[in-house]
Amino acid sequence: MRERDGQGGSPTPGAGDGSAHGNGNGNGNGTGRPAGHGAGHPASEAANRADGNVGADGRPTMTTRQGHPVTNNTSNRTVGDRGPTVLENYHFLEKISHFDRERIPERVVHARGAGAHGYFESYGTVGDEPVTRYTRARVFAGRGKRTPLFVRFSSVIHGGHSPETLRDPRGFSVKMYTEDGNWDLVGNNLQVFFIRDAMKFPDVVHAFKPDPVTNRQDPRRIFDFISLTPEATHMITWLFSPWGIPATYREMRGSGVHAYKWVNADGDAVLVKYHWIPKGGERNLTQAQAEAIQAKDFNHATGDLYDAIARGEFPEWELQVQLMEDGEHPELDWDPLDPTKVWPPEQFPLRPVGRMVLDRNPVNYFAEVEQVAFGTGVLVDGLDFSDDKLLQGRTFSYSDTQRYRVGPNYLQLPINAPKVPVATNQRDGQMTYHVDGVEAGEDPHVNYEPSARKGLALAQPAGRAHTPFVSGPVVRQPIARTNDFQQAGERWRAFAEWERQELVENLVGALGQCDAAIQQRMLWYFAQADAEYARRVAEGLGVLVPEAPPAGVPAGRPIEAGNAVG
Repeated sequence: MRERDGQGGSPTPGAGDGSAHGNGNGNGNGTGRPAGHGAGHPASEAANRADGNVGADGRPTMTTRQGHPVTNNTSNRTVGDRGPTVLENYHFLEKISHFDRERIPERVVHARGAGAHGYFESYGTVGDEPVTRYTRARVFAGRGKRTPLFVRFSSVIHGGHSPETLRDPRGFSVKMYTEDGNWDLVGNNLQVFFIRDAMKFPDVVHAFKPDPVTNRQDPRRIFDFISLTPEATHMITWLFSPWGIPATYREMRGSGVHAYKWVNADGDAVLVKYHWIPKGGERNLTQAQAEAIQAKDFNHATGDLYDAIARGEFPEWELQVQLMEDGEHPELDWDPLDPTKVWPPEQFPLRPVGRMVLDRNPVNYFAEVEQVAFGTGVLVDGLDFSDDKLLQGRTFSYSDTQRYRVGPNYLQLPINAPKVPVATNQRDGQMTYHVDGVEAGEDPHVNYEPSARKGLALAQPAGRAHTPFVSGPVVRQPIARTNDFQQAGERWRAFAEWERQELVENLVGALGQCDAAIQQRMLWYFAQADAEYARRVAEGLGVLVPEAPPAGVPAGRPIEAGNAVG
């Protein structure tokens, strides 16, 4: 088994840089800080001890920026372990809103992107059934109905001019300008994610971003986090396989990742997952193929998309959905709201509902591709949220990011504005372009509701409201059915042999730069997924698969009870 050089084993080039920097945290002194500063400095240690901010193991105690000790940095505060998430999550809101503002003006994640205009054409059915049986969303009603849209494809971690051949999840976000306002379907090319609670979203991104001291992406940082996050095993199995480098955007599938809900006219709901399947087929790259392309062209995917549309070769995807009865489904050994899991298609078949065609390139990259702003909370009538805790956290984070990155009036920009009339009582703010309510005919003196003057009237409901019942203690705890390894093993066995070999070589290249403790934790996870999977990675590393859980493997998370809601 050969160990790859350069960029081979890491999610992106540069991950192999700095491998001589000591112990895996990029600084050589074991503290995560430059030598002579921070927690390792005698004066700092004395101050920490005086304040009671040093734990039993000598490490500084985590706090919020308000100085409040953090007892749980893994789970949001939810009603029961499955959610929904409650609003009084001060620690989470402080953490995620600061994360949303870490970069200006470039996106914190998904900075490198390409986009195009097109349309969605509904089939009027879901499989062989009328779509109205499940949802009253008018975007799906009627065969042949077309809705204009804009799509942005992207990579996640690196900057706006980074190579498009890096091992990285790809963003796949669609903004539909429907007759009921905008609908954003925000997803990626893989069907799962690394984490299941939004509390850890800044952490997973920080781990994959370059070291804040050396500015190098480092597999020791990445796998330090991943080896302490067993739920990420499934995603890592996807990412380090050829699926981690799609050949082009036109040959890339998309997935909404999360479970959402469809709601019909009677207010009845079902769970739904979305999948964009490329009509031209799917194709991915080996590491060697990616390196050969990058040697000559680091914009290949953007160029391929733009040039194909310019030639009149319009890429097309079919939107297929999976449906499941709304509920906890105790008969399953995994939780249907868990974004680290797929819904097996043999149990929950994919049903076509329409097609997407991209037929027009942007006129200006910045005005359209860069300034377009998506959010997981942008839904239209007939679509709703599930209690997926990651989805609920992202719903706050994404729109919060756009208000900061683009501005509070980002929805007045043409690329983001709906194609239907807008009338709100929101006023002013940076870069106000027009006044929503006044343009719709509202008395300019009235920017509140209710009002007996010529203010805005409320809309009439399009159907019965969906009113799910929620009851349970408010807690901070992970979901009960984690089952972190089964689907990773199933994915390993579903890969073709060349995909398995590529996965092994890529993991060996990255883990070979990590210390023994990280390697052992990862091998333990792989062994829980599939014995052959672990054996082959261990052979590539020249080590043995551990026979018992290594030190540091999470044994469970603390449970914090709270007030009951119901």
